[in-house]
Amino acid sequence: MTTGDPPRLLALWSAPRSRSTAFFRMMLEHPDVLSLHEPFCNISNDGSTRVGDRVVSSADDLVDALLTLSGERTVFFKDTTDCRYDCIFERRDFLRHARHTFLLRDPREIIPSFAALKADMAVHEVGIEYLYRIHRAVREAGGDPVVLHSDDFVDRPERTVRAYCAAVDLPFRADLLRWEPGERPEWSQSARWHTDVSVSSTVRRGHARYPRTIDTDALLRIFYEHHLPFYEDLDRRRLRI
Repeated sequence: MTTGDPPRLLALWSAPRSRSTAFFRMMLEHPDVLSLHEPFCNISNDGSTRVGDRVVSSADDLVDALLTLSGERTVFFKDTTDCRYDCIFERRDFLRHARHTFLLRDPREIIPSFAALKADMAVHEVGIEYLYRIHRAVREAGGDPVVLHSDDFVDRPERTVRAYCAAVDLPFRADLLRWEPGERPEWSQSARWHTDVSVSSTVRRGHARYPRTIDTDALLRIFYEHHLPFYEDLDRRRLRI
């Protein structure tokens, strides 16, 4: 790819529990796009991931595979920032030529949801500080990042997806927002994190309640206060739907 080429590699970065799997499930409905589920996270947790016909076992090789495959067709991937993939900061080709989108959610909501699934969570796993670091790296490399808020995605899905498609130069299709419910093989190794999406057939807002929140748990409050400035910076840069 050269600087003048239209973006063919679409990246969606999010902190965990930010509704990114619902976004990924929607993108699976796009017939013109190959969608990959958490390839960087797969390498971090499982040691390898598949990109088209290739199996890769390092984040640097993954970047090469994504850039190569996106020269042949449009590739979308979503990944979460509870794991770290520091090699990407050295890959200006990847930071500049992929079109990077950031899906944001208030850490007040992320943290209780994450703690319910992983009681011994660490502060870095909230992921918003690392999300901010990737966003800053994209800007410094000359990229043009897009920030969406997941509240807009669940409350105004069609308007938000239209805005996303316009921002990344992807044709919008109304039928993206409907799908058959069921667990997908793309996320089978992490299915317990995606149960709500597996039973859904469209984008919707959930109403879960959690026993531990930032108002009842002192440690979770510390996590929240650490990530809040990074969230607020990204929130100021979001697309206004």
